[in-house]
Amino acid sequence: MLSTWRDDDSNIDCCKWRGIQCNNETGEVRILDLRGSKVHFLTGSINLTSLIDLKNMEYLDLSNNDDSGRTQLPQHMGSFKNLRYLNLSNVNFYGEIPYQLGNLSKLEYLDLKGNSLSGAIPSPLGKLTSLRYLDLSVNYYLQGEIPYHLGNLSHLKYLNLGTLLSGAITFKVGNLPLLHTLRLGGNFDLTINGAKWLSSLSFLTTLGLDSLTNLAYSHHWLQIISELIPNLRELSLVRCSLSDKDVSSLFPSHSNLSTSLSILDLSDNVFTSSTFQLLVNHSHNLQELHFRGNNIVLSSPHYPYFPSLVVLDLALNNLTSSTILGNFNFSSTLRELYLEECSLTDTNFLVPSAFIGKSSTSLVTLDLSFNLLKSSTVFHLISNFTTNLHTLSLGGNLLEGPIPDGFGIVMNSLEVLSLSSNKLHGQIPASLGNIRTLQELLLSSHNLSGKISSLIKNSSMLSSIRILDLSNNRFTGEIPKSIGLLYELETLHLQENNLEGDIYELHFKNLSKLIDLDLTHNSLSLKLDTTWIPPFQLFYLGLASCKLGPSFPSWLQTQSRLSFLDISDAEINDYVPDWFWNKLQYVSDLNMSHNSIKGTIPNLPIKLTKADTHTVILNSNQLDGGVPTFLSQVGTLDLSHNMISDLDIFVCGKGATAKISILDLSNNQITGQLPDCWEHLSSLAFLDLSNNNLSGKIPKSMGALVHLGFLLLRNNSLTAELPLTLKNHPQLETLDLSENLIPGLIPSWIGDSLQQLKILSLRSNLFFGSVPVHLCQLSQILVLDLSRNNLSKGIPTCLSNFTAMMDKTVVKQDEIIRGSYDSNVLLTWKGQEYVFLNPEYLLKSIDLPSNDFTGEIPKEVTKLLGLVSLNISRNNLDGEIPSDIGNLNSLEFLDLSRNHLFGRIPSSLAKIDRLAVLNLSNNDLNGTIPWGRQLQTFDASSFEGNLGLCGEQLNKSCPGDNATGMPLGTEVDNEDENSVFYGALYMSLGLGFFTGFWGLLGTILLWQPWRIAYMRVLNMLTEHILVVVELNVAKCNRWLKG
Repeated sequence: MLSTWRDDDSNIDCCKWRGIQCNNETGEVRILDLRGSKVHFLTGSINLTSLIDLKNMEYLDLSNNDDSGRTQLPQHMGSFKNLRYLNLSNVNFYGEIPYQLGNLSKLEYLDLKGNSLSGAIPSPLGKLTSLRYLDLSVNYYLQGEIPYHLGNLSHLKYLNLGTLLSGAITFKVGNLPLLHTLRLGGNFDLTINGAKWLSSLSFLTTLGLDSLTNLAYSHHWLQIISELIPNLRELSLVRCSLSDKDVSSLFPSHSNLSTSLSILDLSDNVFTSSTFQLLVNHSHNLQELHFRGNNIVLSSPHYPYFPSLVVLDLALNNLTSSTILGNFNFSSTLRELYLEECSLTDTNFLVPSAFIGKSSTSLVTLDLSFNLLKSSTVFHLISNFTTNLHTLSLGGNLLEGPIPDGFGIVMNSLEVLSLSSNKLHGQIPASLGNIRTLQELLLSSHNLSGKISSLIKNSSMLSSIRILDLSNNRFTGEIPKSIGLLYELETLHLQENNLEGDIYELHFKNLSKLIDLDLTHNSLSLKLDTTWIPPFQLFYLGLASCKLGPSFPSWLQTQSRLSFLDISDAEINDYVPDWFWNKLQYVSDLNMSHNSIKGTIPNLPIKLTKADTHTVILNSNQLDGGVPTFLSQVGTLDLSHNMISDLDIFVCGKGATAKISILDLSNNQITGQLPDCWEHLSSLAFLDLSNNNLSGKIPKSMGALVHLGFLLLRNNSLTAELPLTLKNHPQLETLDLSENLIPGLIPSWIGDSLQQLKILSLRSNLFFGSVPVHLCQLSQILVLDLSRNNLSKGIPTCLSNFTAMMDKTVVKQDEIIRGSYDSNVLLTWKGQEYVFLNPEYLLKSIDLPSNDFTGEIPKEVTKLLGLVSLNISRNNLDGEIPSDIGNLNSLEFLDLSRNHLFGRIPSSLAKIDRLAVLNLSNNDLNGTIPWGRQLQTFDASSFEGNLGLCGEQLNKSCPGDNATGMPLGTEVDNEDENSVFYGALYMSLGLGFFTGFWGLLGTILLWQPWRIAYMRVLNMLTEHILVVVELNVAKCNRWLKG
């Protein structure tokens, strides 16, 4: 875009630069037009202050560029007194709209849509009396009422305030009399005065109301809209909660439907098929109908027909009972058909006999993505129905089998082919490469295999391709050098395949338009010269698991537009040059983890332009020294598993900011006391300093981290009692202080103030005394670990207050832990620690082993029906195991070993089918080990050390009876009564057998007719068996000889 902007001897006249026009007489800049496009746009910090000297500028267009610096609109914008045209749309400006814009008295065109502007619409905009066009839409942080001052814009013809507005429309009849386009968004008040003003807009041809959920309850507004419809060309009522009953108010007579209205958008309401059928029958002039996100269920009697329709959007409806090519009488004008997420199956594409031989030549866009299509015959049906398609989307279905070989030959006009996220397999047919019009080919997430070289054999194949996505497949072999023949290529995604080999400069020789490259997770080696200057400027680069090292890739210095960079696990064993750290000003996402990057990150005085959205992942390297303060500007910082030794400068140094929300410095070499100035990082939501060498106390300033949800200080040497300021974390969900030397009583304020806790781990510390009953207020707790302390007295009986543990619902970890950081859950079993890294499902567990608890196991624990792990081993508990322990049928881990429990093992324990680990050893239990399918899987180690126990698992028979052979649930209590019962039972069985046996056999032996019949049947059965055996023997002999 700025290729002609060169200040040299041959190009000194800036009026000849592209995008600039000057006044022929004065030479002053009159027009500055640097609007961007999808491919070519400016990036970096767009500083409008630098234009302050262009006082006589009349036209300024910087739309569709990327202000990665997220600059605020400067107040001096009001100094361009001669400005008539100002277009700053889609640039990513943020902050409030400066009220000084009201000084631009000559301004006729103002477009600020698509930014991140916030606050209220400034009332001084009402002074722009020459204004004809005003668009503030797609600024989702703009809010408040519509200033009544805008009613003074008597020349305004176009007004779009499609944002989250509120209050009432304060315009009066006579305001904005020339308005022909009005688009409003938000749930503002629908007053009668507002309706009267709307009805007075006699020139109105386009009306759009978005997210006006109370429209369905305002008959007056519906009536006014109905009166406007005969003059409207476009009507949009999206997300307005409208239903079939509102149709009669909008369209009281069928004549309203056959007017000049050509574009109708009723998306995201609750209309049903009856409204759709009404529109079918009476809207013969409609050219565009957008009906997505309603409740349409078309049945076979419906044959929609719109003779003038060009665009039909029925996405996100239920069309399962329709035959798409049979129920729809497509007009010869239809060009775009959108049917994504309509629950369509293969049966919806059965071609009726009436349609055989017919095809549509007008249809150029067909979207069938995210349905339930399975058979690859859909390809044939589509190619038989229309051969002139430019865009075909079948992504997100269940398509199986190979892509038909001839599909690319028949569909030779395709520009966009999207087949991603299906179950296709086999090789890509070469015919797709011969579609010369093809610009986008999306084949990600399949089981496609073979080599990609078949697609690019020569310069004529895929010669127009701009986007090529073959990621997440099973392609093998090398990336062919012919990839460099794709001159128009902008996006190349080949990640998650089995590609191998070397990449050289020749692969990229002609890819000057490339902006997005992802080769992640292949076995590729980039062998690029250190002096190589790429022909492209990338915005997105993913090379994770590709070999770039051992040296740091110097060619990255040429890439000034990078916004995303992933070179993790790239075998880099080098120091990072200073020029690279300066690039962090513009990079939004950086991942250089799992390398061998060395050295100290310099503390550069740079300002990160995308600070709050920055993600910097540098874990698993060899970085040392301190953490520079400029990194406190990022949103997420992961420096875990390095050799970082100092934290003070990062937290307390000049320049520390409150922007960072996720900080992971676990598994480093940070020593000494924690710094006491955490108020500088007041936005922290996640802090992990586990596995360092920290000592001393937890500083009081940590209480300033009021947004903290996760605090992990595990495995350090902290020695002081917990500070009272930690109670200032009402949002805390995870508190892990395990494996330290923290003394004292467990604070009662943990239960009083931290009632959102889901994970609490205080294991391996020096806590003593009883467990405060206040902990029972943690109703959301899922993991409670107080093991390896000096806790005493009884286990609280209020455990039934842990209501989250009573729920059997499985909790996914991502429902609790959100972000790009790791988490783990520790469980203790037989003195061994088991670490579950990033478990998909979070275990509901209680761990209390290795303390000095006394008393009985509280029976209330049997109410925690969702409990997965229970460990209260190595204590001084006595009493019996609760008889209802079998109620915990979600239990997988149970350890009650090394206590003084006595009595029998409850038979209900055998009901727990999921029990995978059981330890009842070294107690004073007695009696027979109950029988049960799951209990029989445990060996002697689960029961040893209980002298009174007997049973099969211990290879120890029980005296007195065969109790070990009893069925599940029987016990040997009251043996005298049981012996009488079983004696009577066995006698009854004997008498019944004697009577039945001799009642049948005696009759046969004593009565001759029955005896003769019985012997005949027996002889016939014997002869049949002998014949069958002889035949099979003969067949076997023939088979052996043959």
